[in-house]
Amino acid sequence: MKGILPDEGDPNARHVQKNNDKMMQVVKNNENRSLKTNRLFPTPNKPDPMPADLAFLFTKITPEQMIYMWNVLTLIFVTQCLMVIGYAAALSFFPGYWWTCTLTFGLPFSYIAIQNIYIDHDVMHGATFPRYEWQKFITHCFADFFSLPWEEFVLEHNRHHASTVDLLVQGEFGWDPEEFHYALQQWSDKWYHYILTIPWIPVVHFFGLNDTGALFALEWYCHFPDEGTGGKCNKEFWTKWVPRRLKHSAFVASLWACIWLLGTVPLGRPLSEGWRFMFTVSFFARVGFSAAWIFITNFTHSLPWNRFIANDPARTWPLLHSIMAIVLGGRHRWNEMLFHDVHHAFPNAVGTLSQRGRFHGWEKVHDAAAEVLHRGLWKPNGDEPTEMQKQQRKRSILMRSFKVDNKM
Repeated sequence: MKGILPDEGDPNARHVQKNNDKMMQVVKNNENRSLKTNRLFPTPNKPDPMPADLAFLFTKITPEQMIYMWNVLTLIFVTQCLMVIGYAAALSFFPGYWWTCTLTFGLPFSYIAIQNIYIDHDVMHGATFPRYEWQKFITHCFADFFSLPWEEFVLEHNRHHASTVDLLVQGEFGWDPEEFHYALQQWSDKWYHYILTIPWIPVVHFFGLNDTGALFALEWYCHFPDEGTGGKCNKEFWTKWVPRRLKHSAFVASLWACIWLLGTVPLGRPLSEGWRFMFTVSFFARVGFSAAWIFITNFTHSLPWNRFIANDPARTWPLLHSIMAIVLGGRHRWNEMLFHDVHHAFPNAVGTLSQRGRFHGWEKVHDAAAEVLHRGLWKPNGDEPTEMQKQQRKRSILMRSFKVDNKM
């Protein structure tokens, strides 16, 4: 799957093994053009020769950095578990202060869920495989009662990158598992049409139609793995995919069963009322996970947002940058919102901007991403510039002029 991503070179190159699985193919015609837009599969414009001030952005992360990110993800899981236990204890000792205990627990829990998704995203782009096997079970188990195993979470996200190269043209080179989200926000160019569909975006996220949710898992299972020859069952379905899914689902079910039990005897309630506590925990988890996915998928892939940042909001909306940096967990996370197009051009070589900012500082990563954007993300191939490329060019010019003005 990594071999068919944009920054792995031409999908027709020799280093990409031929594969008959639909999920492992870029959908094009014989002229290397998209069946949807008739556009050539673009080639990222990786700096060559590589300037010294940009080299860190394209350098593979070290094993120590990989372990560090998995340790952070593990710490998030432990924190979530302790918060749930603490919430149960608070309700037990202060039964008359339900709202106080619930909000004191719930709001920070939603915030931690946002951090959970961002570190998940960081890990899958550069530190995909955990040091210990048990760590792959704790990556997103609080997101829903049923979800994809870690390996398939990574796989479907890479499928998204292989299919959607331009942020504003979803599924340009094959099926994108996240297309339904984008359909709700890009089915029309009339603002009053958005009123009918935009309000549904947080609703579908809340009920699990995102990468870590139950509805999304069901959608993915309907598409993967591909059927075998002659419509037969995939030869690895029962030996590889089903056992992996069952183990992950069993762990997630066990976690929520424990949460159910915490809401019974410790709170003086019968076993049949454990759902009250469990649903409260799930509610705040869903709020956080939904918010994170709305930022990562809906905002970054929307035309209004890309038009907005094309006007260089760092200069005209500095307060917005500060507030959103706090909401997302730091300015290095905000870089992911500002330069998601750079991330899509180099999902392997650069990975996530938030990951790079964790080790090199948000400002250094911001300036490097701005320079990469100014150089042009894609090599010219004779095709007309897309709407996204026009917005990128406008934004890079404004950012460059702003930088020059500040130096004078």
